[in-house]
Formats: sequence, C-alpha cells, structure tokens
Amino acid sequence: MTSAPQGDSPRVGRQRSTSIEKLSHIGLSLFAERGFEQTTVDDIATAAQIGRRTFFRYFPSKNDLPWGEFDVLLEQMREHLEQLPRTVPILTALRDAVVAFNTFPASELPHHRRRMQLLLSVPALTAHSTLRYTAWRQVIADFAADRIGVPADSLMPQVLGRVILGLSLAAYEQWLRDEDADLIELFDHAFALISYVQLEGEERG
Repeated sequence: MTSAPQGDSPRVGRQRSTSIEKLSHIGLSLFAERGFEQTTVDDIATAAQIGRRTFFRYFPSKNDLPWGEFDVLLEQMREHLEQLPRTVPILTALRDAVVAFNTFPASELPHHRRRMQLLLSVPALTAHSTLRYTAWRQVIADFAADRIGVPADSLMPQVLGRVILGLSLAAYEQWLRDEDADLIELFDHAFALISYVQLEGEERG
C-alpha cells in the first residue's frame, strides 16, 4: 500500500535512504516521545539520517507527516467504490470501502494508533485536517451522487459524506480509548447502527 514519492527517484544503483513509511514511523515515534510541538523537522531528518531538503521531498510540512500516504489511500478508496457492482446497496458499498481504507497490517497498528491520537488531539493538526477531511468526504459524496443520480454538491451526497466521516471518527475515538478494541469491529458496529436507524425510520413511516 506504499508508493515512492514522485520527483525523488534515486540514481541507478543507488539505494533509497528512506521511504514515506519509514520517515512517517520515525516522526510518529519522536512526536510520541517529545511532543508534536517540541519536535522539529530537523529532529526528524537527523533521526532518519537525511537532510532537511530531503524531508520536504516526502512531506510538504511537519503537519503532513502524520497523514502518511493519505492521498494514495484516498485514491484507492475511490477506485474501490467505482469497481463495486451497482447492485451493491450504497451503505454496504461504503462500509466495504471504509473498512478497506482503514485496514492495516498488525505491525502497522501501533504506528497508526499514534497517528490517530495526534490527528484527533493536537490543535495544530486538527486545524490542518480540514482539507484532508473535505477530500475524504468528497469521495463519499461523489460515489453517492453517481448512485442516486444527483449533482455531487447537492444535499443528499453531502450529508452522507459528513455522516460517514462522523461515523468513522467516532469509531476511532472508541478505539483510542480502549487498546483491546478491534478497529474493524467498531466500524462494523457503527455502520450497523446507521442501518438500524434507517430501518427504524422506515418502520415508523
């Protein structure tokens, strides 16, 4: 699920000194040890044994490091949704795509837990998250709009994008509170709650 950053191809026969994944892990460890605000780009570059300029070939800023390969994964989620048969119900398709987006190898989970703790608790990162969350919601809205047959900026797709984002963040908050919790089970439970509310509404109607 990782990909080499564009524009930083090593010369033939030369080993790449780092990667997005490796640099992200180093940065996350330093943030956990020293605090996000107290850790500088120079600190991360030194720990990774690279130059400051090389760091910025991988990440535009320190604030971008906790997001890792978010853009790559987001495009994979879009492609995942586009490839699902149109006979799959919308909520089922979204549950499938969101779970795939948030499924990581067991070895990656400790790093991902640090990542989400930072993104959901550090004020500077919370503010920085706005554009990322907007892009994430738009993937959901684009898919829903195509299925429903309405513009992506109309009410229904935009509401659905915000609902699924809220559901996902609530699942992550529960996961961070309980180290024994299973992230995928929390997503399943959250989507089941949405389905239950939808069913209750239909029965009352």
